[in-house]
Amino acid sequence: MELAAKTRWVYRRCVSDQLPILTDASPIEAPYEHVRASERMRWLELALLLSISFGQYFFVSLYTLITGLINMAGSQDYQWALTFFHEAMALLLLGYILSRRKARFADLGLRWSTGDLIRGAGVAIGSYCAYFAGNVIVHGIHRAILGDSHSGNTAQAIFGHPGFFAIPFFLLNPFFEEMIVRAYLMTEIRELTRSATLAVALSVAVQTAYHLYYGWEGALSLGFQFLFFAVYYAKTRRATPIIVAHGVFDLIGLARLW
Repeated sequence: MELAAKTRWVYRRCVSDQLPILTDASPIEAPYEHVRASERMRWLELALLLSISFGQYFFVSLYTLITGLINMAGSQDYQWALTFFHEAMALLLLGYILSRRKARFADLGLRWSTGDLIRGAGVAIGSYCAYFAGNVIVHGIHRAILGDSHSGNTAQAIFGHPGFFAIPFFLLNPFFEEMIVRAYLMTEIRELTRSATLAVALSVAVQTAYHLYYGWEGALSLGFQFLFFAVYYAKTRRATPIIVAHGVFDLIGLARLW
């Protein structure tokens, strides 16, 4: 009897010791499901932000590419003001998305320093060289296939003669494009897919797509510049130098339109 009692005591002790282990192991799927739900939400946020930010630009560019008709009328001040408001709201939406994750624009590489300003000058020079080389390549292929014909629209034909309200837009636009289509898009794609190459490719593809109003030749030439920006960000995670470089080109473009 004493041996049987000891046997039962040992058995109960072993079972009780295992209970916490079994209890801890049972909900093992819950964290995994939570991670999957979080990833789905990040994909949804990314798609919504890109659609809201660049959807209209893409369709206007596609319309211009297909029909050859320019429907931007950028010379009117109220349209510059509306576009400025649209881009400002998109940046605020990005800020809200980041705040939900307890993140900031600085986490995407937006930091101000003298060094970043100097790096911005270097990025501007390097990206212009990439654009120039790309333009030579694309124009050569275009001429080999279609002869000497030239397709596409000039900036003057698209934007006309900008008024005063174009200035705030041209100052904000580098932040809008590079923080969303470069820093945020590339960060999300890289973290969700673990592929820096895919992040670079999608960033360049999206940015090139909404510049199709310049025609295939102009947009693909700009794609080489965007590729330089994307590779630089992938290697450094610095957004500020790219914004500075983009701003330099936008202000030069504005000056030429005047």
